[in-house]
Amino acid sequence: MSNEQAMQHYDVTKYRTPDGYTSDIAVFTIVPVKVEEFKPPVMDLNIMLIRRSMTDSEGRPNIEAGKWALPGGFVDPSETAFDSARRELKEETGVDRIHLEHFGVYDAPGRDPRGWIISNAHYAIVPEHKLSQRQANDDASEVELFPVQRVLSLDLAFDHARIIRDAIRVIERKLLETTVAKEFLPEEFTYSELQAVLLTVTNDSAIALDSAFRRKIKSLPFIEEVKGKTTTRTSKRPTQLYRFVDAELNKSIYHSKI
Repeated sequence: MSNEQAMQHYDVTKYRTPDGYTSDIAVFTIVPVKVEEFKPPVMDLNIMLIRRSMTDSEGRPNIEAGKWALPGGFVDPSETAFDSARRELKEETGVDRIHLEHFGVYDAPGRDPRGWIISNAHYAIVPEHKLSQRQANDDASEVELFPVQRVLSLDLAFDHARIIRDAIRVIERKLLETTVAKEFLPEEFTYSELQAVLLTVTNDSAIALDSAFRRKIKSLPFIEEVKGKTTTRTSKRPTQLYRFVDAELNKSIYHSKI
């Protein structure tokens, strides 16, 4: 039977279609919260949120108005959910040309007061300078960075608390199972500067204890000493500098027994 013949027997009225198809974007960065001379930095994982405008682009009362939310919006018929994520991020925050990845689909009944709305969730983790031009626009009245420890205490729209919790777990894996931490470090760094980045997502003793991590960094195949180079950025005593190198990676690279 051809598709044409099959379509003659297909009844679209038998099936309910969603009331909307959307994309949401969780954008993370790592920022210094305490930098003192001769001491390791203290870093914090942040997420970018928008505050939903009181009215939409046509002047009508907005859904979940005034609440903090992930940037996002409806997918146009001519684009994919990924295309929509890039477009909506630029329209609402001015942030463009950052690497996005898809991590989940959210379709729980009642997740959106407008009806059966299915959302695709995307994430990014980028240095703060890539967010420096952020500016609220379109359906957003504000755009801000929030520490992840604080964000879930905010009045969040829709089911964005759940999406953010899931995104944080994705970012934890990203930082501990890949070398993405190098995006938040100088090309040549000390063990404590790398440690500060990793401590934004874990309190594991293999990383949190200075002596343990100082030993660990020397055994990691994707990091090498910069021969003959030290710095006093993080200590009054000269401290060895390191850099990332290409190497085959294992899962949980900072915890693996090498």
